[in-house]
Amino acid sequence: MHISSKLPSVGTTIFSVMSGLAREYKAINLSQGFPDFEADPLLMELARAHTASAFNQYAPMPGVQPLREQIGMLLQSCYGAIYNADTEITVTAGATQGIYTAIAAFISKGDEVITFEPAYDCYTPAIQVHGGIPKPIALRYPGFTIDWESVKAAITERTRMIIINSPHNPSGTTLSANDLLELERLVRDRNIIVLSDEVYEHMVFDGARHESVARYKSLASQSFIVSSFGKTVHATGWKIGYVAAPKELMAEFRKVHQYLVFCVNHPFQMALSEYLKNENHYKDLHAFYQAKRDYFRGLISGSRFGIEPCTGTYFQLLNYQAISGEADTDLAIRLTKEKGLAAIPLSVFYSDQRQQQLLRFCFAKKEETLRQAAEIICTL
Repeated sequence: MHISSKLPSVGTTIFSVMSGLAREYKAINLSQGFPDFEADPLLMELARAHTASAFNQYAPMPGVQPLREQIGMLLQSCYGAIYNADTEITVTAGATQGIYTAIAAFISKGDEVITFEPAYDCYTPAIQVHGGIPKPIALRYPGFTIDWESVKAAITERTRMIIINSPHNPSGTTLSANDLLELERLVRDRNIIVLSDEVYEHMVFDGARHESVARYKSLASQSFIVSSFGKTVHATGWKIGYVAAPKELMAEFRKVHQYLVFCVNHPFQMALSEYLKNENHYKDLHAFYQAKRDYFRGLISGSRFGIEPCTGTYFQLLNYQAISGEADTDLAIRLTKEKGLAAIPLSVFYSDQRQQQLLRFCFAKKEETLRQAAEIICTL
């Protein structure tokens, strides 16, 4: 049988590769972005209670009403934005599904989509499988900032979507208010949809606020916001996220969503709807992860790695220029096999695989795990 692949250059994601190597070599896994500690026992008890009750059949297609209402309250409390729970909020099977669905609903053959690299690896394949044309723009290093003049120059009559990500994976940087205002000016009165990946929305450090698209009324009117409860409640395996958008955009989104997954885990949605009634469960998250960031950075401050700025997410980039001249993929594999420490090479987040001698480490780990990892880092 002849198979014509829609994604001929796509292999296994780097996260699966590095986590697989970590398991094989019994290495400390700071590669894939997931906590190695358990979620709040209260949340687990709520999940058990709702699993044991009458919530084990299909959930409503857009998500259970109590959870959509809580998401609406979260968006209002955090960003002063009003989204209608009935028509403008949908619960998804994780953020990746939300991103894919938004792209599937609006990108057709020949449509151009502007992305910023280094970029999370799910954007480009989703664009390509629907016949779209990715138009990557490299963030300026150091700092991983956007050159808005380059964005302006990249926009054509075929530009259908711009994808932004803040707090940014993999760099750990965040967009400023000026960035959002620049984007708002660029897309206003243009038939361009903004897809805003905000899965680390509650992990912004050093007293700064998260500049959500939801804060900017004109920009929000032509944007999808995607977030992840897996990140927020330390339960990435639940694969539950949400998407918010104006009702006209959401109506098209749901047309695809209903045939892609139809609905999401019912009892866990109910558990989340109760858990999120306490705003501290997400509003205190920045302090929790800032403490982990500072602890990890303190442990490795005497190493030969250069510590890049980290203003959000739970990822820390380390520069190894003073240690090795080898390619980042080679070093990441060697560290895993020989030293027992797994990280993610930054080059895999670029379409041109550019080398900047940077590795990404996840600090969403127990202190013991971070201490063990730091001991290895400080020997290099």
